[in-house]
Amino acid sequence: MSTQTFHLPDVGEGLTEAEIVQWRVAPGDAVAVNDVLVEIETAKSLVELPSPFAGTVGELLAPEGETVTVGAPIITIAGAASEPNAAAGRSEHGEPAAASVEGEGAVLVGYGTGAGATSRRKRPAERTETVRASVGVVAKPPVRKLARDLGVTLSDVTPSGPAGEVTRDDVVRHAEQASVFRNIATPDAPAERERTIAVAPASAPATSAPRPVPEAVEGREETIPVKGVRKATSSAMVRSAYTAPHVSVWTDVDATRTMELVKRLKASPDLADVRISPLLIVARAVIWAARRTPTINSAWIDREDGTAEIRVRNYVNLGIAAATPRGLLVPNIKDAQDLSMRELAKALEKLTLTARAGKTTPADQQGGTITITNIGVFGMDAGTPIINPGESAIVAMGTIRQKPWVVDGEVRPRFVTTVSGSFDHRVIDGDGVSRFVADVASILEEPALLLD
Repeated sequence: MSTQTFHLPDVGEGLTEAEIVQWRVAPGDAVAVNDVLVEIETAKSLVELPSPFAGTVGELLAPEGETVTVGAPIITIAGAASEPNAAAGRSEHGEPAAASVEGEGAVLVGYGTGAGATSRRKRPAERTETVRASVGVVAKPPVRKLARDLGVTLSDVTPSGPAGEVTRDDVVRHAEQASVFRNIATPDAPAERERTIAVAPASAPATSAPRPVPEAVEGREETIPVKGVRKATSSAMVRSAYTAPHVSVWTDVDATRTMELVKRLKASPDLADVRISPLLIVARAVIWAARRTPTINSAWIDREDGTAEIRVRNYVNLGIAAATPRGLLVPNIKDAQDLSMRELAKALEKLTLTARAGKTTPADQQGGTITITNIGVFGMDAGTPIINPGESAIVAMGTIRQKPWVVDGEVRPRFVTTVSGSFDHRVIDGDGVSRFVADVASILEEPALLLD
């Protein structure tokens, strides 16, 4: 009986490592080609890896929570047979050839470094438990794992996610409340004033270092591992902040006519099936203003010979910063300059729903040219955001609220907002920055200019 070893692939992102989030199989399970073996988290997305082999699961070579390098062995399948040309099968050279992104069914081709790559573990360990999900409860695998680590039954947790899902905060809150109840019920129990919880994965050998998880009881501090999206975001922000010299500007805007337009668009029968918000007008304003100041939509490129160039893009892949349960993501709308008002509204709606559902793919986040961050949804007036790497500008949209505003010599209540942004001063000078922000502001003050 032959045994095949499945190695962690490079799922088409050019990444070097991923975390084992949740095994979908256990030793002894029978699997067919394309059955999902494991869910991994890269720096950009959650990805399901399908089996290129049919057979019986032998050994799980990496526990949940472990970060392994591309090309490292992660599972063996005994009596394995592969199917040629399967979606998750093998390449013409006999290597496994695909992985599917959660919720998208997409095929990502490419396997990594091959022989010689090793995980960060000292030796493989067999998993001894089968993953059990709470029936009827919607929660992402990392949330389910946190619940298991904290001893929380997901069906007992009140969900607060936009789609009715249980979030990480819901689990932590439930654990804290349960802890308080236990302390009240047993007042004589000693209480620790400061501690760090560390839980080793069930499949880890006794010599493995304990893996910390967030504090969820009475302790005054917590430890959160930096990995996945948070690790990628922090690296990108440091690189951007200390590579591109940032300059930030802002201006207050009377957005009353924008709010009037939003109200009219919401009432339009042609847009009845589309979610309309002020962000739609801001997006159109940024696209319009970028056309008038093309260097805003550029990138600074360092060449291998030590020289540099500014690459001006004649298209707009409009990034929208999205706060998700996994962290900050910046998916972008490709060729946004070619979209009608309705098409752009649909694209914004799809982008938002996909991000909230945790289904944003790596391709959705690549190739952005300019970004909008809508800090107004958090009640903020203005900010000095960090530029998304590979771009030269990011626009921050503040909250829109009624304020006293002078109109024709009289103080009147108007809807006022603040447009702010940060720019790469290597690419854009002060006059270009000011002209661009003034153009965005002028559209918000008078959206009819978009008809020009």
